[in-house]
Order: sequence, then C-alpha cells, then structure tokens
Amino acid sequence: MAQTLAQKIIASAAGRETVAPGEIVTAAVDLAMIHDSGGPRRVEPILRELGVGLFDAQKVVLISDHFVPGDTDEGARILELTRQWARERKVAFHDGEGICHVVLPERGHLRPGMFVVGGDSHSPTGGAFGAYMFGVGATEMAGVLATGEIWLKVPETILIEWKNRLGPGVVAKDMMLALCGRLGMDGGRYQAVEYAGEAVAALSMQERMTLSNMAAELGAQAGLIAPDATTAAWLAAHGGEAGDWGSLNTDPDAELLEHHVFDAAALAPQVAAPHSPANAGPVGAAPPTSIDVAYIGACTGAKYDDLKNAATILKGRRLAAGVELMVAPSSRRDQERAAADGIMAVFEGAGARILPNACGICAGYGADRLGEDVTCISSTARNFRGRMGAASAKVWLGSPYTVAAAAVAGRIVDPREFLAGGGAA
Repeated sequence: MAQTLAQKIIASAAGRETVAPGEIVTAAVDLAMIHDSGGPRRVEPILRELGVGLFDAQKVVLISDHFVPGDTDEGARILELTRQWARERKVAFHDGEGICHVVLPERGHLRPGMFVVGGDSHSPTGGAFGAYMFGVGATEMAGVLATGEIWLKVPETILIEWKNRLGPGVVAKDMMLALCGRLGMDGGRYQAVEYAGEAVAALSMQERMTLSNMAAELGAQAGLIAPDATTAAWLAAHGGEAGDWGSLNTDPDAELLEHHVFDAAALAPQVAAPHSPANAGPVGAAPPTSIDVAYIGACTGAKYDDLKNAATILKGRRLAAGVELMVAPSSRRDQERAAADGIMAVFEGAGARILPNACGICAGYGADRLGEDVTCISSTARNFRGRMGAASAKVWLGSPYTVAAAAVAGRIVDPREFLAGGGAA
C-alpha cells in the first residue's frame, strides 16, 4: 500500500509495515523533549503520584528556555527545580543554551525517521529533519515519560508544494504567512502537512525549520519535509546522523487529503496585521503603519540565517528616531557564530539592544514585554492580543528582512527597497 512520509514514520514507530489514515495506533517514542516551563514542575508530581520513573532517561532531553535568565524570584526557583530534576533523573540537559526547538537539532538529537514528542506547541519544527514530531501537554507528556509510548490517530497528509524559487528579500517566513493568510489557522486540520517543491528543496535547513515550526500556526499536527542531502550534511555538521533516509518520502501514488500548489517566484514579502497570523497579505498592501518596537527573536525568527538576513538590511544604517530594536538570538551557538561573522556588530552599530538566548517576550516572559499602546513588528510566529505584553499593544508579523527594514524606516515597508540599495523616504 502506498504510504505518505507521515504514515511511514508512524508505521515504523507502531511496529507495522503500513498504517492507514484514521487508524488508532500505539507508537513507541524515540525521543521526548521537555522544557523548564511545562517540564519537571508539571510532570514530576504526576510521575510521583503514579509511583514510576522515566521509561528511558537516554531518550529524554530537557532544555531551559522559557524562564531564562531567571531574573525573577519565580523564574530562579523554577530554573533551580529544573536543574535539580536533570541531576536526579540523569537526562540530557541544555541549560540556557537557547530555545528548545533550535537547540534540539543543533545538538544532534534529531535524525530522519524518528518519532518524537515535545512539550511545546512549536514542536513540529523537528519535521524539517524528516522526523515526525508534534507537541503535547504536560499530562500526556507524563504518560510518555512513564511508558515510552503514545497513542495517536494516523493523520491524513496535506501536501503543500512550492514551485520555482523565492525572489530576493523573500524567505520561509513569508511563505508561512502567505499560507496562514490563504488557508487560515485551521487549514492544517490537525493532520500532517508536508512541504515540497523546488523552492523548499532550495532552502537552508534553518529556513526549512521555519516552515515546519509554523505548521503549528496552520493548525497541523506535524510539518514534514522529506530528508535529502542538505539534511544529511547539516546533521553531520552538528553531531547528528541522517542514517538511511532514501526511502523516507511520500510515495507518488499515496493518497492525500489535499494538494496545494503555490508559485514561490510570485511571492512578495508578507506581513500579518494584529491579532492573528491569518491576517496576512503582501507588505505593499498594508496600510501606512508607524512602529515603536521592532523585535527579532523566537525559534521562528532569530536563528543564524534570520540574523544574517536582518543584518543585510541594517548594515551601515541606524534605527529611525523613536524606534527600539530588540534582538534575542535563538541560541547561544547561533549568536556566537553571528558574532564571529560580524553580524552582531551590525546590530549593535545600528543601535539594537541584545537580549538573552531565550523565548523571552515572544511567549510573554521577561522584563521587556510590550507596554500599553505600543505598535511592534516582530519576527515571531504569533501576534495574539496580549501574548507579548499589554493587551493594548498591536503586533505585526514579518520576516527578519521586513522587521529590520521597518526598524530603519520607522514604519512598515517592503524590505526589497533596502536590498536594492535605496531606502524609504
């Protein structure tokens, strides 16, 4: 029976040759990822009540990112609890190294074909590496940690194909905002979304991570990309291994729920108006909007490639009067690489303020949350009312290119004006 990529991975985890959409199966978990917010403080009381330990400590990865840097009493307490749990349970622990969805692959924990659960809604990021990864809540995660298994309904697959190549100044974030605008935040129907096509194959791994990450904003369970030579090379460079990935793809005659085809060459930079990623459209169609804050951060928008793109706009330029630019690199490694390449110096030269490698204000944490009536443009995945600070704040979403261009212009503009060597009046 012809199988989709999602079906192949789930069948393997369930010990089956094949599975069919709609079947209920019990799957063995290859890896469980938890973080400081929804991890030890939530799951340990449940494990104690059950009187059980971890199914396999070597298959659990713990990452602190939400309460980092622990500059409040509550944050410091939760981080200490997290560190103590890591010592007691003897799990792999990455403490303050960056956001979980970026640290997990860069530390070599993922490989194609794995079946992975994460304790965070943006866990579909792992799908960029050909792993079936999705998010669960703390109660379900406790069950996974205790048994090493989880049941799920085998999803149908929605194939999203991008023909041709993206133009200058247009990146994966624009692709995802366009999809949110076209398909809506329930367009994924809690099924498996798979990205394919020439434009996807041409993307770097970090750009692919943005596609998979924002499958969550489409309402999908997982966001998959079939592994290829680019995947294998990236994993080899980051201490991971690709294994035998050649058969990890969707069979040509596999049944699909939907098949959407888009032209990457025709895509313009996108922005999403407050207060939903679904309020997306071409930046040129946005109403004149002045900004107070520009934010480059989150697992979606501050990886090395994101920082590099933003710096392309900012190099040799200063922020517009009255605009604050905050930059929170997604991981320590990405920040160190960006510093070595002169990218962090560009941010500092432009007048940006550098924040810790953490979830920060994207998830509503820290002292830098948005104030009352602030208008912000952000490279994050979500712009829900009150998520990044005051309920009266208005958050627009854009790519790192678009955020940087707005920081220089003082208003939302097409970043291609700056890439062409000009500037907005």
